[in-house]
Amino acid sequence: MKKKKRLERLITLTKKMEASDLHISAGHFPIVRIDGKLKKLRNEKKIDREEAKMIAFQMMNETKKEILETNKEVDFSYSSIDGDRFRVNVFYQRGKISSALRRVPKNIKTVEELNLPVKLYDFASAQQGLVLVTGPASHGKSTTLAALINKINKTRFEHIVTIEDPIEYVFESDRSLIDQREVGQDAVSFAGALKSVFRQDPDVMMVGEMRDPETIETTITAAETGHLVFSTLHTNSASQTVHRIVDSFHANQQKQIRAQLSASLLGIVSQRLVPRKNGGLIPACEIMINNSAVSNLIREGKIHELDTAIGTSSEEGMITLNRYLANLIGAGEITKEDALIFSSNSKSLKKLIE
Repeated sequence: MKKKKRLERLITLTKKMEASDLHISAGHFPIVRIDGKLKKLRNEKKIDREEAKMIAFQMMNETKKEILETNKEVDFSYSSIDGDRFRVNVFYQRGKISSALRRVPKNIKTVEELNLPVKLYDFASAQQGLVLVTGPASHGKSTTLAALINKINKTRFEHIVTIEDPIEYVFESDRSLIDQREVGQDAVSFAGALKSVFRQDPDVMMVGEMRDPETIETTITAAETGHLVFSTLHTNSASQTVHRIVDSFHANQQKQIRAQLSASLLGIVSQRLVPRKNGGLIPACEIMINNSAVSNLIREGKIHELDTAIGTSSEEGMITLNRYLANLIGAGEITKEDALIFSSNSKSLKKLIE
């Protein structure tokens, strides 16, 4: 019970400090991440090896403990006594157990509240196709997806099925019916859940992450066959995303995958969370919409030309990451120094803002 109280106190502190993450590691003070920066909780006692293990075990059921012992790491979601939700990864390091907890806000914010372009709502209005939200880890992909799914939930009468590992945001069915499936608990794998989802009569699907060729292929097929599908990838740009998808397959399959992707893709949103001048974080996005030019480039394998297509299609709502960063600088939201750090092409950005 003492360890449980310590865990709950640390969770309360994390929430009170508006931290995004809590780290528990043997031999260290508890650590939180605030606005992207780590901060030691020096008013707390250091965590010893046994306490780190006990705190981790307090959050897990027997099945998760078995997975941890077998795989030496495990992902799951955890709800505190007060109902605060966390996405948790427990793992071994140097023979000791550590835990990383990512706070998942109870309330799902709108696109406007997240300071994202309202152009993204166009994706939530589509009837079929594939929408990808990409970017590095911990840069708000799940939060953006949740905003789009909840927009559909509140405005359309659809059957939405999510496949996640683990479930992060918990949706309450509004106009839509939402079924959320967690890999490991409700399904054996992403690929397995995707194969069976077609028998569940979905209109909209959300796949937490496209991790392997089988999942990628089934996700694209779902988008081709009349479903609106949302998913994520850990890539840094639209062109890199297309490369990653195509390169996941053998050379003799790549032409077919490019053809399928060119026909089914609606758009790619690649985002970063950049420190604000006055504190907090603000998203910076690259938005690619699959028009005829983009579709042709993907189908013909001219993926290196996608950046140019995005840059010359602003009237359609597309925008490059550098242009978005430059706009944030112009609006006084971020510094030039931070913009250059988060740019994928700092030389090009320098020319843009000089």
